[in-house]
Amino acid sequence: MTDEPSVGTLLTLWSVRLACALYVLALASWLLGRGRLARAEWTLGLFLYTVHMLAAFSVYHHWSHQEAYMDTARQTAEIFYIDWGGGIYFNYLFSAVWLADVAWMWLNEAAYNRRPRWIGITIHSFLAFMFFNATIVFAAGWTRRFGLAACLALLLLWRYRARAIACKR
Repeated sequence: MTDEPSVGTLLTLWSVRLACALYVLALASWLLGRGRLARAEWTLGLFLYTVHMLAAFSVYHHWSHQEAYMDTARQTAEIFYIDWGGGIYFNYLFSAVWLADVAWMWLNEAAYNRRPRWIGITIHSFLAFMFFNATIVFAAGWTRRFGLAACLALLLLWRYRARAIACKR
C-alpha cells in the first residue's frame, strides 16, 4: 500500500493553488494597468478554480452536496467551534460571482469597463474575503504563508496605486 496521493487529490490541490496564484496575479495586473494580461489571468484562474471544484466534488464529496455540507461543517467546527456547513453556500456564490464576472468581461467588455465602481468594489471585496478565508483562515503551512504574503502585497500595491493617482490630481 502506498501513501502517494491519488491523481484526483493532486488535481484538486494543484488546480486550486494555481487558481489562487492566478487570482493574485490578475489583481496585481489590474492594479498595474495591464488589462489584457489581467483578463487572461482572471479567466484562466476561473478555469482552474472550476477544475478544483469539480475534482473536489468528485474525489472528496462523491458528487454529494450533503457530504460537501458536512465536510464544511467539520472544517468550520475545527476552527470556530461551530458545527455549521452553511459556508458551502458562500463557496457556491463565490463560483457564481467569479463566473458572472468573467462572462461579463468576455461578452461585453465595453460595458464591463464602464460599470459603476461600486459593482467592481462589491465583487472584488467578496472574492477577496473568500480568498482570505481559503488561504489564511482555513489553510495551514505554506498555503497560509502564501495567502498572507499575497494579501499584504496586494494591499501595498493598491496603496501605491492610490497614492500615484492622488499625486496626478
